[in-house]
Amino acid sequence: FLRIGTGSLLRLGCCHRAGPWPVAVSPRSGARPIVDMSHSRHFVDFHGSNIPSSMKKLVVTQLSPNFRQAVTLIANAPVPVPGDGELLVRNRFVGINASDINYSSGRYDISTKPPFDAGFEGIGEVVALGLSASKTYAVGQTVAYVQGGSFAEYTVIPAQLAVPVPLVKPEFLTLLISGTTAYISLKEMGQLSEGKKVLVTAAAGGTGQFAVQLAKKAKCYVIGTCSSHKKAGFLKSIGCDLPINYKTENIGSVLKSQFPDGLDVVYESVGGEMFDLSVNCLATKGCLIIIGFISGYQTSQGILPVKAGALPAVLLKKSASIHGFFLNHYLSEYKEAIMSLLKLYQKGELVCEVDYGDQSPEGRFTGLESIFRAVDYMYTGKNIGKIVVELPHPVNSKL
Repeated sequence: FLRIGTGSLLRLGCCHRAGPWPVAVSPRSGARPIVDMSHSRHFVDFHGSNIPSSMKKLVVTQLSPNFRQAVTLIANAPVPVPGDGELLVRNRFVGINASDINYSSGRYDISTKPPFDAGFEGIGEVVALGLSASKTYAVGQTVAYVQGGSFAEYTVIPAQLAVPVPLVKPEFLTLLISGTTAYISLKEMGQLSEGKKVLVTAAAGGTGQFAVQLAKKAKCYVIGTCSSHKKAGFLKSIGCDLPINYKTENIGSVLKSQFPDGLDVVYESVGGEMFDLSVNCLATKGCLIIIGFISGYQTSQGILPVKAGALPAVLLKKSASIHGFFLNHYLSEYKEAIMSLLKLYQKGELVCEVDYGDQSPEGRFTGLESIFRAVDYMYTGKNIGKIVVELPHPVNSKL
């Protein structure tokens, strides 16, 4: 899902399936099929309004971990034209990820040269599509997707990468990267079973919330770190057995006193001192899963130093292990993960907490311009759940 060059995309899962997702594939009521528009310069959306010829989007124009310096809002970019097997999606919500600044700094591929489009994930309606894509999709259908370039009013995506969803709800957006990251990493590396003690760092965040819930579904005892009383309350509400507010409690002291034999699994996304603490609190045969190190992303190196010198001895003494997890390396597991998570949510068995930015200094994140604020907000550590930005599209031009 990451752009790896000026004209190429590493597309999530495109090499692992030939057809669309078998989840709610039927066009929703009222949607209508469309003839080939893959070479048309004039589109008609399902509300009967003109699709504009230009749009706003965010583009990385210089490499920097400072998102505001790296990214430029382009006010008059051309609306892309869908090819034969593609969908043109009018984005209604886009997701904010900690790695947005890793992307803007070019850390995923040192050969990446700006300009390139920003953003990883979105949800919205299909407003135009190519001929072969119209065999399965229709104008007006709601889809979610993971692909570079989502920070735009309109995005073209391959039909085979679309995830059909019944409604334009940002809760579905939370599952695309955050949910699947937790699901696949814990399944592949956590070896969760009843009674295991699991620590989730940044537990009230976009991915942490799912790690907590999935560990509880496996009947584990779950500890979660957080930074406020409000977050601790949220963690309790989704089943966390022991929230630890590191602003008022010493995490190391709490873990040492309550779990003298250590923890079986640590789900780690903070890095730096939290990584060192996590290694030290592992039990015999314990497992540390690294999904990120957000504490260092804003630095020039992208990572804070850790006490790695003694790491071999610590792991050997405990027969413990450390695993890194990057979603791109597990695309073969993505389809099963997203389908399972969608079913859990639709059955009411999974909380997908969304943070619209209502508690941020300038209020709710609305419009592409507010993405800059949303990224800043993420790095204040105040969000509960997945941060999303709404992109309103008033329909006022009738044919």
